[in-house]
Amino acid sequence: MRDFSHLHPGTIENIDLEPGARIQWLKKPRWIGYPRAQELMGKLEDLVCHPREARMPNMLLIGNTNNGKTRLIRSFAERHLAEENPYGEHIIAPVLYIQAPPAPSEAGFYSEILSTLYEKVPASSTDAKRARAIQVLKGIQLKVLIIDELHNILAGASVRQQQFLNMIKYLGNELQISIVGCGTGDLLRAVSIDPQIQNRFTPEILPKWQMNKEFRQLLMSFERVLPLKKRSILHEPLLAGKILAMCEGTIGELSTLLNLAATHSIRQGCEQITDDILNSCGYTSPSDRTRLAGRA
Repeated sequence: MRDFSHLHPGTIENIDLEPGARIQWLKKPRWIGYPRAQELMGKLEDLVCHPREARMPNMLLIGNTNNGKTRLIRSFAERHLAEENPYGEHIIAPVLYIQAPPAPSEAGFYSEILSTLYEKVPASSTDAKRARAIQVLKGIQLKVLIIDELHNILAGASVRQQQFLNMIKYLGNELQISIVGCGTGDLLRAVSIDPQIQNRFTPEILPKWQMNKEFRQLLMSFERVLPLKKRSILHEPLLAGKILAMCEGTIGELSTLLNLAATHSIRQGCEQITDDILNSCGYTSPSDRTRLAGRA
């Protein structure tokens, strides 16, 4: 009698695939709803439901690179996909996800919005692009605008930074929408030049993981979605400590490490993640990558 009680039912459905197919299934994006992510997802949902008013609530989602910000906000956006509007010109899209341009550019920002919505971008002035973007965003009945990589505004001169922040305030006021800005810790420094932005945006932090109950629970959640036929017991203290040291506390690195280890385990035929598998799976930590790059 085979025991797959360590696996999620959806994983069990794929456990008898041949090794190559299991490895391909393993590579598919997946959402791990750990407690802090669920808490933030709830706060994002509250923004969608908030009635329109003159001063809407806003959020800054702050975290280190590769610590799950983009996966979180994309998962949120996927819960609110655009729908056909039989009574209007535009689709209905309560949530819109875009990336900030590489440098603070109002015209570039409006172009990004229009391109994301497959709208024609006016070739004329910034004013024309602004007017068209606002018209379209009103038409789709937008409630929440997500701006990823918002720390990119630091790539411009202080005057351009202030202009970009003024644009964000203007959009929020004009459309009566909530805005979610996402970025690294530099984003807090970027918005500090504008006290009004600081007052309007509530910072929410995604900290690095530490060795505690929450991290061990996270490892248990990961083990349930790794298509391995044997238990790895990733949350066991010694193995968990090794995993945390290797991934250096970010969930993106943790996912990469465990995927590589699971893939190596399937190919080796051992069907579980062990200390030896972690050592031989080919993973390189962020610190080691930085050192190697410095030697190049």
